Amino acid sequence: MAQSPPAQRIVELRSLLQKASYAYYSLDAPIMEDGVYDRLYRELEALEDSNPGLITPDSPTQRVGDRPAEQFVSVRHRIPLYSLENAFNLEELQAWDERWRRITDDDAVTYVCELKIDGSAIALTYEHGVLMRGVTRGDGITGEDITQNVRTIRSIPLRLNMTEPPPALEVRGEAFLPLEVFEQINIERQAADEALFANPRNAAAGTLRQLDSRVAARRRLDFFAYGVHAPDGGLTLSAQEQALLQLQNLGFRVNPNRQTCQTLEAVMGYYNSWSTKRLELGYLTDGVVVKLNGFRLQEELGFTQKFPRWAIALKYPAEEAPTLVERISVNVGRTGAITPLAELQPVHLAGTTVSRATLHNQDHIAELDVRVGDTVVVRKAGEIIPEIVRVLAELRPEGTDSFVLPSHCPECGQPVVDLDDEAVVRCINASCPAILKGALVHWAGRGALDIEGLGERWIEQFVDLGLVQTVADLYDLTFDQLVALERMGEKSAQNVLAAIERSKVQPWERVLYGLGIRHVGRVNAQTLAQSFPSAAAIAAASPEAIAGVYGIGPEIAQSVHQWFRIAANQTLIARLRLAGVTLVGEQDAAPTEGLLSGKTVVITGTLPTLSREDAKAKIQTAGGKVTSAVSSKTDYLLVGDDAGSKLAKAEKLGVAQISEAGLLALLERE
Repeated sequence: MAQSPPAQRIVELRSLLQKASYAYYSLDAPIMEDGVYDRLYRELEALEDSNPGLITPDSPTQRVGDRPAEQFVSVRHRIPLYSLENAFNLEELQAWDERWRRITDDDAVTYVCELKIDGSAIALTYEHGVLMRGVTRGDGITGEDITQNVRTIRSIPLRLNMTEPPPALEVRGEAFLPLEVFEQINIERQAADEALFANPRNAAAGTLRQLDSRVAARRRLDFFAYGVHAPDGGLTLSAQEQALLQLQNLGFRVNPNRQTCQTLEAVMGYYNSWSTKRLELGYLTDGVVVKLNGFRLQEELGFTQKFPRWAIALKYPAEEAPTLVERISVNVGRTGAITPLAELQPVHLAGTTVSRATLHNQDHIAELDVRVGDTVVVRKAGEIIPEIVRVLAELRPEGTDSFVLPSHCPECGQPVVDLDDEAVVRCINASCPAILKGALVHWAGRGALDIEGLGERWIEQFVDLGLVQTVADLYDLTFDQLVALERMGEKSAQNVLAAIERSKVQPWERVLYGLGIRHVGRVNAQTLAQSFPSAAAIAAASPEAIAGVYGIGPEIAQSVHQWFRIAANQTLIARLRLAGVTLVGEQDAAPTEGLLSGKTVVITGTLPTLSREDAKAKIQTAGGKVTSAVSSKTDYLLVGDDAGSKLAKAEKLGVAQISEAGLLALLERE
């Protein structure tokens, strides 16, 4: 079959990838296997590299910029981006309804209710169907050009799904961080010893203003569209509910939890019903936006100096509660960071019981002037992280003292260090028990070596009894040492030793993350492991070579380079190598001898008991190789529930199928 000319094939690939992205990110209904998408994307990249004159702004390859921006440019909105008037209870909603009714005689009114997403408003400009600009709300008249970061948001199409787009089209919506993504970002920031984001809204706003779009891409922002305007014509819409459907047809993600209401009572019912249901969503909402549905009525009512008269934001009350500060303690993390914690009289808040709140650092404590014995008001920042909002100083008992962080580490007694470029103070004693315990917990965690059953209780005993001084000592533990521990039975000891043994085959990227190098979270570890497929390779790399990896900056590079220069860390790597821990990636690994030596396995569907990582580890331990795509060279297809297109392809090629039970039975023969 003759191959299409490059220009024609590029158009075909862009169309296929655009449809796949829309189905995946906007409809949550994938139409293409990840492996197929990746293959088509790489083909498009190769064609554009060979034909740079054919690269256009709407190509999927242009979602992330090549270099950081030097600054953000102010841009005047073609259509002002008004904020909304707020109502904080149903009485204020009723008053708003009465106000606009005094202006018009139109009684044939319906309302559209949409959840108010707690993110950052942005305006998108499309010219002839191609995304040309993304701008923050700013003051509503001017905003900042953040196009480079907007392109990284997968639920924002680079080209509209429209055969004859108008010359110009403006789309308004809210960029936000899903809660799962926000929590993972904070886990990685904590692991890399970086300051945590207080809430998803602040994290989203900060991400949109990142000068380096590669950072924005890693943060995985999402987007809900809620408004569309065609300044020069080209759209025939008469109501908000039509506009939302049109946005979906254009390729945008639109919040599905909207409702058209015939009466104000129905609006109130919608508001009340979502007051608790919203807590089950995967993103934050702080209210309901109520809009008059008809565009003709909207135009008639117009705007005040600040707000549209035809819309209002009905906010949910922030849940706060008073409680007492019973104690202020300090926690020493695995990197030595000393974090103060307010230990509170337990209080129920936003569905959970809160008994502790972080106080961040000495500056934050001084700003609040919080003391032991104070009555404080607590809330959950972004309904996730407990924080002290204010101190009720008028209720303060007599004789209280201001709290000052200790000058010496509470765990090891060594002096703490206050670095000029950091807000936190640190213990820098590498032998500090708290630092060692934190490092061991991190190493054994699910995201790293995933040593099942090795929890904090056992780790504390290991350290307190002097059995373990580094993570490498875990691999020297004996059965006799374990059974001698308090409450450690023979079966538990066997299970822990087996879990430690299994951890040796975890992939190199997990080991790199488990080492706990400052600023190296899971994503950075994966990125580094792809470019440096062994501990030896990354240890020999210069800071410039590490910083040259896409997504890795100078600060991370310097941290990694310095870590591998320390003699104790070099000894640690040598001991891990002797213990048999994986220190090379798949591409550099020598084949393991076993029942599956020389065999290639593909996994599809959801397995009954094993995660994909567990199944992959078992296959590799038996000498097999796991790949993502079925081909004529595939020896086995490991099949779980809801198997996809890989199963059909395997049947077509005559590839042998095996279940989880069959795999486990096969491996038991070793």
